[in-house]
Amino acid sequence: MAQNASDIFDFSSILNQMVEIPGGKITLRDDRIKHNWTTDIEPFLLARFPVTQDLYFEITKESPNTFLGDKKPVETVSWKEAVIYCNLLSEKAGLQSCYIFSKSEEITFDSKADGYRLPTEAEWEYACKAGSTEIRYGDIDRIAWYKDNSKGMTHNVGMKEPNSWGLYDMLGNVWEWCSDIYDEKVYGSYRIFRGGGWSDEARGCLATNRRRSHPISFKIDDLGFRIARNLKKK
Repeated sequence: MAQNASDIFDFSSILNQMVEIPGGKITLRDDRIKHNWTTDIEPFLLARFPVTQDLYFEITKESPNTFLGDKKPVETVSWKEAVIYCNLLSEKAGLQSCYIFSKSEEITFDSKADGYRLPTEAEWEYACKAGSTEIRYGDIDRIAWYKDNSKGMTHNVGMKEPNSWGLYDMLGNVWEWCSDIYDEKVYGSYRIFRGGGWSDEARGCLATNRRRSHPISFKIDDLGFRIARNLKKK
């Protein structure tokens, strides 16, 4: 059967944005419970930019945004909507979906699948720091849109300086959902988001800041996401 032109998606824009992140280790901290832990990071792929509104609309045919602009980051999306996007993108690319939806609405994560996914928070912080031990990878006004310079809105991705691994907007502009559950015993299904957004003070835009909220009901105009993929082992 002939393919409808509207069903054809040019994946070059996605593939060209993926950066290979080297393996290593990262030590994370939860200030709430004063706990540190170290995680091994396998090499993986991470998008150079947060998912933009045009790419989100291309896959979902939805535009949930408060601040409109094709190259602005998509925002006002829940964690569930972010992982649905990842699955739809994987399906279009002929890849295995990373998120499995059960009849009871439970969502499980297949860590071995080759499709698109959200980064884990360990991957996110490791990639954000890009080898640095500092709280930010550069001067905040040069790398991030935040309360003092955002003029109360999001901005096109890639307008500020990247970190040393070529990743843009890791801090500021929009917070970014991660795959992980925060603390299931205390918060149930709450998921983690990282990075700070356009409405945050400078102290909110740190590589180490951790926030969490409900994966289905919570969505706000300074929260989006970026995509990751497992790296094929050679």
